[in-house]
Amino acid sequence: MDVSIERDGTAEARRALERCVVAGGIALFPADTLYGLACDPSNATAIDRIHELKGREDGKPSAVMFFAPLAMRELLSALGPRTRAAIGALLPGPVTLVVNNPEHRYPLACREDPGRLGLRLIEGPLVGARCGILQTSANRSGQPAPSRFGDVDAGIRAGADLAIDGGELRGEPSTVVDLTALEATGRWSMLREGALSGEELSRRLTASVAEDGGG
Repeated sequence: MDVSIERDGTAEARRALERCVVAGGIALFPADTLYGLACDPSNATAIDRIHELKGREDGKPSAVMFFAPLAMRELLSALGPRTRAAIGALLPGPVTLVVNNPEHRYPLACREDPGRLGLRLIEGPLVGARCGILQTSANRSGQPAPSRFGDVDAGIRAGADLAIDGGELRGEPSTVVDLTALEATGRWSMLREGALSGEELSRRLTASVAEDGGG
């Protein structure tokens, strides 16, 4: 099934994404900066299908992405105050945060290390969708991730149960930040610079730690 945001509207695109994920399908969708593949993060069969489509190593972790803050409420309740403050300073936005996962939520996304979880909350046309998703870029392993619907690999597009055309996106990957030491030490590390600059990342995180009383 193909849905065009320009033709069908954002509300229909959100509903189509929700239906696809709940039914155990795979969706090709526009994230904030690049096209991604999405499925229910608790559905092992759907996750295996994504790995097969990408030709991806099975043990590699994936982020869990949300489109609405309320969908993250239970997950955030298990995190410490410094981490919650940092999340508030950075999300929503083009950032992937690696956080502690004391309750071992979404183990299929975490893969070999259930104590760490990649977390995203994004802006864009699908904001408000009520499903959390396992998210990975919509490219064959080792190939560049597409920022235009027409550049998505034909095999990946054919293998998805839903394909949402969101036009041309920014084209930069998310900035990846490790916050797992933040609670204990007040420190973080940038694992990959992307759409959010290192300078802006440092400014926001330094302010969030200071406001929380971490110095």
